[in-house]
Amino acid sequence: MTIIALTVLGLFGLVVGSFLNVVAHRVPAGMSIVAPGSACPACGHPIRPRDNVPVVAWFLLRGRCRDCGTAVSVRYPIVEAFTAAAFVAVGATLGPVWVLPAYLWFVAVTIALTLVDLDHKLIPNRILYPGTVVGVALLAGGAIVDGRPWSFLVALASGTGFFLALLALALVARGGFGFGDVKLGFLLGVFTGYVGWPNAVVAFVAAFLFGGLVSVALLVGGVRGRKDAIPFGPYLVAGAYTAVVLGDRIVAWYLR
Repeated sequence: MTIIALTVLGLFGLVVGSFLNVVAHRVPAGMSIVAPGSACPACGHPIRPRDNVPVVAWFLLRGRCRDCGTAVSVRYPIVEAFTAAAFVAVGATLGPVWVLPAYLWFVAVTIALTLVDLDHKLIPNRILYPGTVVGVALLAGGAIVDGRPWSFLVALASGTGFFLALLALALVARGGFGFGDVKLGFLLGVFTGYVGWPNAVVAFVAAFLFGGLVSVALLVGGVRGRKDAIPFGPYLVAGAYTAVVLGDRIVAWYLR
Protein backbone atom coordinates (compact mmCIF):
# COMPACT_ATOMS: atom_id res chain seq x y z
CA MET A 1 0.00 0.00 0.00
CA THR A 2 1.32 3.44 -0.97
CA ILE A 3 2.31 6.18 1.46
CA ILE A 4 -0.57 8.31 0.20
CA ALA A 5 -3.09 5.52 0.87
CA LEU A 6 -1.70 4.95 4.37
CA THR A 7 -1.84 8.69 5.05
CA VAL A 8 -5.51 8.73 4.04
CA LEU A 9 -6.14 5.79 6.34
CA GLY A 10 -4.41 7.62 9.18
CA LEU A 11 -6.49 10.78 8.68
CA PHE A 12 -9.65 8.69 8.49
CA GLY A 13 -8.59 6.95 11.68
CA LEU A 14 -8.28 10.29 13.47
CA VAL A 15 -11.87 11.16 12.59
CA VAL A 16 -13.14 7.71 13.56
CA GLY A 17 -11.21 7.88 16.83
CA SER A 18 -12.94 11.16 17.68
CA PHE A 19 -16.31 9.50 17.11
CA LEU A 20 -15.32 6.48 19.21
CA ASN A 21 -14.77 8.77 22.18
CA VAL A 22 -18.40 9.83 21.82
CA VAL A 23 -19.58 6.24 21.51
CA ALA A 24 -17.68 5.13 24.61
CA HIS A 25 -19.18 8.00 26.62
CA ARG A 26 -22.78 7.83 25.44
CA VAL A 27 -23.57 4.14 24.99
CA PRO A 28 -23.16 3.16 28.68
CA ALA A 29 -25.32 6.16 29.61
CA GLY A 30 -28.07 5.02 27.23
CA MET A 31 -27.71 8.14 25.09
CA SER A 32 -27.94 8.48 21.32
CA ILE A 33 -24.60 8.53 19.53
CA VAL A 34 -26.03 10.75 16.80
CA ALA A 35 -27.81 13.60 18.60
CA PRO A 36 -27.39 16.00 20.23
CA GLY A 37 -24.02 17.25 19.03
CA SER A 38 -20.90 17.14 21.15
CA ALA A 39 -20.90 19.46 24.14
CA CYS A 40 -18.74 20.13 27.18
CA PRO A 41 -19.93 17.79 30.00
CA ALA A 42 -19.18 20.51 32.56
CA CYS A 43 -20.85 23.63 31.14
CA GLY A 44 -22.99 22.05 28.41
CA HIS A 45 -21.82 24.49 25.75
CA PRO A 46 -21.79 22.94 22.24
CA ILE A 47 -18.30 22.25 20.97
CA ARG A 48 -17.42 24.41 17.97
CA PRO A 49 -16.44 22.65 14.72
CA ARG A 50 -12.88 24.03 14.90
CA ASP A 51 -12.55 22.60 18.40
CA ASN A 52 -13.51 19.15 17.14
CA VAL A 53 -10.40 18.73 14.99
CA PRO A 54 -8.83 15.46 16.25
CA VAL A 55 -5.66 15.75 18.39
CA VAL A 56 -4.77 19.25 17.13
CA ALA A 57 -7.69 21.00 18.85
CA TRP A 58 -6.85 19.45 22.21
CA PHE A 59 -3.30 20.81 22.08
CA LEU A 60 -4.37 24.25 20.80
CA LEU A 61 -6.85 24.52 23.68
CA ARG A 62 -4.22 23.16 26.08
CA GLY A 63 -6.58 20.39 27.11
CA ARG A 64 -9.35 22.67 28.35
CA CYS A 65 -12.86 23.69 27.33
CA ARG A 66 -12.86 26.98 25.44
CA ASP A 67 -15.89 28.27 27.36
CA CYS A 68 -15.52 27.19 30.98
CA GLY A 69 -11.86 26.17 31.16
CA THR A 70 -12.63 22.71 32.54
CA ALA A 71 -9.84 20.21 31.89
CA VAL A 72 -10.48 17.77 29.04
CA SER A 73 -9.05 14.28 29.53
CA VAL A 74 -5.88 13.47 27.63
CA ARG A 75 -7.54 10.19 26.73
CA TYR A 76 -9.39 11.91 23.89
CA PRO A 77 -6.34 12.69 21.73
CA ILE A 78 -4.73 9.38 22.75
CA VAL A 79 -7.72 7.43 21.44
CA GLU A 80 -7.76 9.46 18.23
CA ALA A 81 -4.03 8.96 17.63
CA PHE A 82 -4.19 5.25 18.50
CA THR A 83 -7.11 4.67 16.12
CA ALA A 84 -5.18 6.38 13.35
CA ALA A 85 -2.09 4.25 14.08
CA ALA A 86 -4.18 1.07 14.16
CA PHE A 87 -5.78 1.89 10.80
CA VAL A 88 -2.36 2.47 9.27
CA ALA A 89 -0.97 -0.74 10.79
CA VAL A 90 -3.86 -2.82 9.45
CA GLY A 91 -3.59 -1.21 6.03
CA ALA A 92 0.15 -1.85 5.88
CA THR A 93 -0.34 -5.45 7.02
CA LEU A 94 -3.22 -6.47 4.74
CA GLY A 95 -2.55 -4.24 1.75
CA PRO A 96 -5.19 -3.09 -0.77
CA VAL A 97 -7.65 -5.98 -0.37
CA TRP A 98 -11.42 -6.03 -0.23
CA VAL A 99 -11.50 -7.27 3.35
CA LEU A 100 -9.72 -4.12 4.52
CA PRO A 101 -12.98 -2.24 5.28
CA ALA A 102 -14.05 -5.18 7.45
CA TYR A 103 -10.82 -4.97 9.45
CA LEU A 104 -11.14 -1.20 9.85
CA TRP A 105 -14.64 -1.79 11.19
CA PHE A 106 -13.24 -4.48 13.49
CA VAL A 107 -10.64 -2.07 14.87
CA ALA A 108 -13.24 0.65 15.47
CA VAL A 109 -15.65 -1.71 17.24
CA THR A 110 -12.98 -3.26 19.46
CA ILE A 111 -11.55 0.13 20.46
CA ALA A 112 -15.01 1.29 21.51
CA LEU A 113 -15.57 -1.91 23.48
CA THR A 114 -12.18 -1.57 25.14
CA LEU A 115 -12.91 1.98 26.28
CA VAL A 116 -16.26 1.00 27.77
CA ASP A 117 -14.78 -2.06 29.45
CA LEU A 118 -12.02 0.03 31.03
CA ASP A 119 -14.56 2.54 32.34
CA HIS A 120 -17.41 0.27 33.38
CA LYS A 121 -16.06 -3.31 33.32
CA LEU A 122 -18.74 -4.04 30.75
CA ILE A 123 -18.91 -5.32 27.16
CA PRO A 124 -22.16 -3.67 25.99
CA ASN A 125 -24.37 -5.72 23.67
CA ARG A 126 -25.47 -2.48 22.06
CA ILE A 127 -22.01 -2.25 20.49
CA LEU A 128 -20.98 -5.91 20.36
CA TYR A 129 -24.00 -7.40 18.58
CA PRO A 130 -24.31 -4.97 15.65
CA GLY A 131 -20.53 -4.70 15.52
CA THR A 132 -20.23 -8.47 15.11
CA VAL A 133 -23.03 -8.80 12.54
CA VAL A 134 -21.77 -5.96 10.34
CA GLY A 135 -18.14 -7.05 10.73
CA VAL A 136 -18.82 -10.65 9.74
CA ALA A 137 -20.96 -9.52 6.78
CA LEU A 138 -18.23 -7.17 5.54
CA LEU A 139 -15.63 -9.90 5.95
CA ALA A 140 -17.77 -12.40 4.03
CA GLY A 141 -18.29 -10.00 1.15
CA GLY A 142 -14.63 -9.03 1.04
CA ALA A 143 -13.50 -12.65 1.17
CA ILE A 144 -15.71 -13.57 -1.78
CA VAL A 145 -14.47 -10.67 -3.90
CA ASP A 146 -10.87 -11.43 -2.91
CA GLY A 147 -11.41 -15.06 -3.98
CA ARG A 148 -10.89 -16.44 -0.47
CA PRO A 149 -14.24 -17.96 0.58
CA TRP A 150 -12.42 -20.87 2.23
CA SER A 151 -10.56 -18.44 4.49
CA PHE A 152 -13.92 -17.06 5.63
CA LEU A 153 -15.11 -20.55 6.56
CA VAL A 154 -11.90 -21.04 8.54
CA ALA A 155 -12.58 -17.69 10.20
CA LEU A 156 -16.06 -18.80 11.29
CA ALA A 157 -14.61 -22.03 12.68
CA SER A 158 -11.93 -20.07 14.52
CA GLY A 159 -14.53 -17.72 15.97
CA THR A 160 -16.60 -20.65 17.18
CA GLY A 161 -13.54 -22.32 18.70
CA PHE A 162 -12.47 -19.07 20.39
CA PHE A 163 -15.95 -18.63 21.83
CA LEU A 164 -16.19 -22.20 23.12
CA ALA A 165 -12.71 -22.08 24.67
CA LEU A 166 -13.56 -18.89 26.58
CA LEU A 167 -16.94 -20.31 27.57
CA ALA A 168 -15.28 -23.41 29.02
CA LEU A 169 -12.79 -21.29 30.94
CA ALA A 170 -15.54 -19.00 32.21
CA LEU A 171 -17.50 -21.96 33.53
CA VAL A 172 -14.43 -23.43 35.21
CA ALA A 173 -13.21 -20.09 36.58
CA ARG A 174 -16.68 -19.28 37.99
CA GLY A 175 -16.59 -15.53 37.67
CA GLY A 176 -12.97 -15.17 36.59
CA PHE A 177 -14.23 -13.09 33.67
CA GLY A 178 -17.64 -12.13 32.36
CA PHE A 179 -19.83 -13.59 29.66
CA GLY A 180 -19.35 -10.40 27.67
CA ASP A 181 -15.71 -11.46 27.19
CA VAL A 182 -16.92 -14.85 25.99
CA LYS A 183 -19.21 -13.30 23.38
CA LEU A 184 -16.44 -10.94 22.31
CA GLY A 185 -14.29 -14.02 21.70
CA PHE A 186 -16.33 -14.98 18.64
CA LEU A 187 -15.64 -11.64 16.93
CA LEU A 188 -11.94 -11.80 17.78
CA GLY A 189 -11.65 -15.41 16.66
CA VAL A 190 -13.26 -14.66 13.30
CA PHE A 191 -10.97 -11.78 12.42
CA THR A 192 -7.77 -13.44 13.64
CA GLY A 193 -8.77 -16.76 12.11
CA TYR A 194 -9.29 -15.24 8.67
CA VAL A 195 -5.60 -14.39 8.56
CA GLY A 196 -4.89 -18.00 9.54
CA TRP A 197 -6.15 -20.34 12.26
CA PRO A 198 -2.71 -20.35 13.98
CA ASN A 199 -3.14 -16.59 14.36
CA ALA A 200 -6.32 -17.22 16.36
CA VAL A 201 -4.28 -19.42 18.68
CA VAL A 202 -1.71 -16.64 19.01
CA ALA A 203 -4.50 -14.19 19.90
CA PHE A 204 -5.84 -16.52 22.58
CA VAL A 205 -2.48 -17.18 24.20
CA ALA A 206 -1.33 -13.56 23.92
CA ALA A 207 -4.50 -12.31 25.65
CA PHE A 208 -3.80 -14.39 28.75
CA LEU A 209 -0.10 -13.55 28.62
CA PHE A 210 -0.82 -9.81 28.49
CA GLY A 211 -3.52 -10.12 31.14
CA GLY A 212 -1.26 -12.04 33.47
CA LEU A 213 1.71 -9.72 33.12
CA VAL A 214 -0.29 -6.53 33.56
CA SER A 215 -2.31 -7.93 36.46
CA VAL A 216 0.85 -8.96 38.30
CA ALA A 217 2.36 -5.53 37.68
CA LEU A 218 -0.78 -3.83 39.05
CA LEU A 219 -0.76 -6.05 42.13
CA VAL A 220 2.94 -5.54 42.80
CA GLY A 221 2.59 -1.80 42.28
CA GLY A 222 -0.33 -1.66 44.69
CA VAL A 223 -2.65 -0.22 42.05
CA ARG A 224 -5.04 -3.16 42.40
CA GLY A 225 -5.82 -5.60 45.18
CA ARG A 226 -6.20 -9.35 44.85
CA LYS A 227 -9.99 -9.09 45.03
CA ASP A 228 -10.35 -6.13 42.67
CA ALA A 229 -12.05 -6.85 39.35
CA ILE A 230 -9.84 -6.24 36.32
CA PRO A 231 -11.50 -5.98 32.88
CA PHE A 232 -10.24 -8.73 30.57
CA GLY A 233 -11.66 -7.37 27.31
CA PRO A 234 -8.71 -5.03 26.65
CA TYR A 235 -6.28 -7.96 26.89
CA LEU A 236 -8.38 -10.02 24.48
CA VAL A 237 -8.35 -7.13 22.02
CA ALA A 238 -4.60 -6.58 22.46
CA GLY A 239 -4.03 -10.27 21.77
CA ALA A 240 -6.13 -10.06 18.61
CA TYR A 241 -4.27 -7.00 17.33
CA THR A 242 -0.97 -8.76 17.97
CA ALA A 243 -2.18 -11.82 16.08
CA VAL A 244 -3.37 -9.85 13.04
CA VAL A 245 -0.24 -7.70 12.68
CA LEU A 246 2.50 -10.00 14.03
CA GLY A 247 0.86 -13.42 14.18
CA ASP A 248 2.62 -14.89 11.15
CA ARG A 249 6.02 -13.86 12.49
CA ILE A 250 5.24 -15.24 15.94
CA VAL A 251 4.12 -18.57 14.50
CA ALA A 252 7.20 -18.80 12.28
CA TRP A 253 9.44 -17.98 15.26
CA TYR A 254 7.75 -20.62 17.39
CA LEU A 255 8.01 -23.33 14.73
CA ARG A 256 11.75 -22.64 14.37
